[in-house]
Amino acid sequence: MLQKLDATRLTPQALLLCPTRELADQVAQELRRLARQIANVKILTLCGGAAARPQAESLARGTHIVVGTPGRIQDHLERGSLDLSGLTTLVLDEADRMVDMGFYDDIVAIASHCPAKRQTLLFSATYPDNIRKLSARFLRNPAEVKVEAQHDASRIEQIFYEIDPDERLDAVARLLAHFRPVSTLAFCNTKIRSHDLVERLQAEGISALALNGDLEQRERDEILIQFANQSCAVLVATDVAARGLDIQNLGAVINVDVTKDTEVHVHRIGRSGRGEQKGLALSLCSPDEMRWANLIEQYQGAPLTWGDLKSLRPKADRPLRAPMVTLCIQGGKKDKLRPGDLLGALTGDGGLAFEQVGKINITEFNAYVALDRKIAKQAFSRLSNSNIKGRRFRMRYLEEL
Repeated sequence: MLQKLDATRLTPQALLLCPTRELADQVAQELRRLARQIANVKILTLCGGAAARPQAESLARGTHIVVGTPGRIQDHLERGSLDLSGLTTLVLDEADRMVDMGFYDDIVAIASHCPAKRQTLLFSATYPDNIRKLSARFLRNPAEVKVEAQHDASRIEQIFYEIDPDERLDAVARLLAHFRPVSTLAFCNTKIRSHDLVERLQAEGISALALNGDLEQRERDEILIQFANQSCAVLVATDVAARGLDIQNLGAVINVDVTKDTEVHVHRIGRSGRGEQKGLALSLCSPDEMRWANLIEQYQGAPLTWGDLKSLRPKADRPLRAPMVTLCIQGGKKDKLRPGDLLGALTGDGGLAFEQVGKINITEFNAYVALDRKIAKQAFSRLSNSNIKGRRFRMRYLEEL
């Protein structure tokens, strides 16, 4: 796609559609990395949750590649701020999920704005027959390429636990108390279940947050930042909400509900045990879900390992708390703040040791810094009275200490 670009023609030549903003941001970041060897390639991200007017102004200045979500792309087409008449490549990433999430009509409308003579690429972790038939509308004599999974299932320890339906939330707490993973991604089949689980875990003092479609974009971004920088021990999500997340060093995956889709199960547990790391996947199964567990067993071609939930004992006498806490500083890229500025202030006037400072994320308007939870309270009193780059910024922790 990059090799086909005509850098002298500052008009959209490639459009990449993604189901979520997070995935679009990841795709755009990787494209920018790959495009460094090509002079003057402009890549623009168009997603909801951000103001449309600045996006329209950026489009007016010209771009070669557009990466975005179907809803916002459709908005710009209707406004007339996006012209796809010069497009040569259309890419649908996570195509099955975009259709599942109700984006099919938007995708059809967007494709109607593209030239008939173009290359269309579909990428997806799963590609069931119903999606294959629907996507035939966008493809002409397609070649199908299958890529081997990046994770080795043999590196993932899978354990299933049979439970009564009414003890499911208690069972998750028991698993966490026994295994005590530093970071856990817990999958629920419904949004309601994810809310109930987070309330249950937080009531026990466990650092847990829910990721769902009801959140504003800023709230979603802050939750993902906290999980990535180890300020949140358990991220509870539905499959749709977790789509596109690239989470490193995940300690465990818990299937709070067994999914009816065997490929989705493989995709869930594949988030653990990446690269050379060992993985851990724990699944709770009620009697009425046993048929789905049997399908997973058949799909994997190996018997499932079943554990005894009642035999598990807590490995510590304290709740599972995340080791870090996130400080939000109300200043960002617009204030020309850089990671080095923050690290200097934290280890200088803030009096912190280098190893007490974790990951630093800087957005347009805010900066987020992970700090060792043990020193968070005393650090705040010093930092709030200190200058960063000659200025004093307001700051707050993203959770109560």
